[in-house]
Amino acid sequence: MTTRRRDIATKLGLVAVAALLAACGRAGAPQGGDTPGEIHFAVLSAEPATLADAAWRPIQADMQRRTGLKVRIHVYASPAALTQALRNRAVDAGVLSNLAGLDVVRRGGGEVFARTDNLRGTDDHASVLIAGTHAERPLTLARALACKRNLTLGMGEATSITGALAPTTYLFAPRQIDPQTCFKQVRIDADPEAELAAVVKGDLDLAVVGAGVLTADHAGGDTVTVLWRSPPLPQTPLVRRKTLNPVIKEKLRQFFLTYGQGDGPDAAKARDALARVGIGGFKPADDSHLLPIREMEATEHLYAAQHSGDPARIAATRAALDDVTAQRIDLEARTRAPATAQ
Repeated sequence: MTTRRRDIATKLGLVAVAALLAACGRAGAPQGGDTPGEIHFAVLSAEPATLADAAWRPIQADMQRRTGLKVRIHVYASPAALTQALRNRAVDAGVLSNLAGLDVVRRGGGEVFARTDNLRGTDDHASVLIAGTHAERPLTLARALACKRNLTLGMGEATSITGALAPTTYLFAPRQIDPQTCFKQVRIDADPEAELAAVVKGDLDLAVVGAGVLTADHAGGDTVTVLWRSPPLPQTPLVRRKTLNPVIKEKLRQFFLTYGQGDGPDAAKARDALARVGIGGFKPADDSHLLPIREMEATEHLYAAQHSGDPARIAATRAALDDVTAQRIDLEARTRAPATAQ
């Protein structure tokens, strides 16, 4: 009997040690969805964190109530910081920019599971080049791109699709224009509304912003005129960690794809909450949502290679572009819808 008690005590001791070692191993690890009943959700916002957090609070409360999970909202001003947090498992899912989403998916740690819809419920996300209407001789596109180094231009940061990648891919690169040598000054600003205000005031001659920034007055040409508009661009993706618990994955998917849908006071209240963060709703999506972004990126790489004059580099980038273009064409053939609407 004494030997049996000793054996049992030994086994219990080994179990306790194993549990202690496991706990120590987890002590320095990010929590996120690895914490039972908890989800860490990230949002990208140019607003101060306190304002963005307050704007998302009603959505956070609804997410907690409908999923049964404790939801923590994390606000990031930098796409790079958000993607790093997702890769490090500090957050479980979030609303990312397209380039940030591509970075996470490309590194193998994330997957697209939904995408936003704009407030008008249409897929008309685009980049526009605007000029003020206050000048005695309003600018035309030809005069704006004459490259006489007498005009100022506002652009977004390199991670901005509407403010940087789209105009580079569709406007400047096809015309062999380098904005830094074409314009007197190129001002980089993370806030497109600030750029719009600068054009209206006359502090900037031109700016590239998202079409959604323009109000009805601006779009009507009362204060600014649109000189150029890009092809349609993909909406903002929602990305989650691939290793996230499958049950939590499904709870998140169900919440976002049904939130604000239907009639009744609850749906109307949810749509009001989404409108406060500039979102019209959500639609299902997967990694193919990022194909147009990959094609734009590959096009930009090809233009840069052609500018370098390196035959090997040109051939490699052309092959990469042809490959992603073929994938986009195949997707559109299968879905019978533009890739930017996926």
